[in-house]
Amino acid sequence: MIEIRELAPTKANLKKFTQYQIDLYKGNPYFVPPLVSDDVATLSPDVNPAFDFCEAAYFMAFRDGKPVGRIAGILNNQVNEHHGTNDVRFGFVDFEDDPEVADALFKAVEDWGRAKGKNRIIGPLGFTDLDHEGMLVEGFEELSTMATIYNHPYYPAHMERMGYEKDSDWLEFLMEVPDGIPEKYDRIAEIVKKKFGLKVLKYKSRKKIKEEYGKALFHLINDAYDGLYQYSRLTDRQIDYYIDIYLGLLDLDLVTLIVDKDDNLVGVGISMPSMSRALQKSGGKLFPFGWYHLLKGLKGKNDRVDLLLVAVKPEFQNKGVNALLFQDLIPHYIRKGYRHAESNPEMETNGKVQSQWEYFTTRQHRRRRSFKKDI
Repeated sequence: MIEIRELAPTKANLKKFTQYQIDLYKGNPYFVPPLVSDDVATLSPDVNPAFDFCEAAYFMAFRDGKPVGRIAGILNNQVNEHHGTNDVRFGFVDFEDDPEVADALFKAVEDWGRAKGKNRIIGPLGFTDLDHEGMLVEGFEELSTMATIYNHPYYPAHMERMGYEKDSDWLEFLMEVPDGIPEKYDRIAEIVKKKFGLKVLKYKSRKKIKEEYGKALFHLINDAYDGLYQYSRLTDRQIDYYIDIYLGLLDLDLVTLIVDKDDNLVGVGISMPSMSRALQKSGGKLFPFGWYHLLKGLKGKNDRVDLLLVAVKPEFQNKGVNALLFQDLIPHYIRKGYRHAESNPEMETNGKVQSQWEYFTTRQHRRRRSFKKDI
């Protein structure tokens, strides 16, 4: 018999909730664990500023006292209000291949959402787009990334069995880093610079980039991504929170800012060395030796780079600004020995984004899906 327990969001409970996923995938060569401390912070109402407009409930399934599944229910009131929807989200979901477990977990979130007056459930989604989202439906034998969900092939089969339907898909691409800047990219970049008076900014100081463009960078993300599926605009408190988390980690050679003649930010490209192998070796923990593997992943030899984020101001989209970003970034990729580049998930309907890879040798290697169901 399956017992469902709702967990109070204490640090100890959130550690157990996060650790379940790591234990479930132990030994899986494709799964990349999160840092437990990062997920605990994300799930904690006392830490994550998304709780200014979100609510959450955390459920775990037990059989004979042993955990066999977990799931979060999330209400993003900002997105519901912005889009005129009445949804409850599910996320942070993992479970054994057992219909009884899956049914009990999803019933818990459906009942919770219904009690909150919601009429539809969607997911997997996090609190915002900076959290992991989308259930893997293709590419189960591809190494996952720090920024994406890995799940067993039986997950989507259970979703369909429970009456869930596709809401939207994301595609991911693996690209070969070219030996030089593609000639067309180079030509387009030079035209764009002259036509719009744009220039590339590079920084050597994290403190300086935070001070001069930290807030502008996240405001640009809000403007560039606002029309995308279920996008949750970042508040000023979230921006302050994420500036400290993200900008402190980056290799500034792999951060490219594009500004206009008045130094207003119009585009940004952010990459970082793949942390997949380092996180696997860390087991999701910084101590006692996880920090060493993560530092080695950031500073050591690595043949793969993750394209974390590309954002362009709406009025400059489809005008070649992306070529200017990669004209700057590709030489850094080559110098650092990267042979492959991972895209972040992109909406399958977003032809604008996918067109930026047309001058690279690419392989669409993963697909992930959000599901929906009326409740």
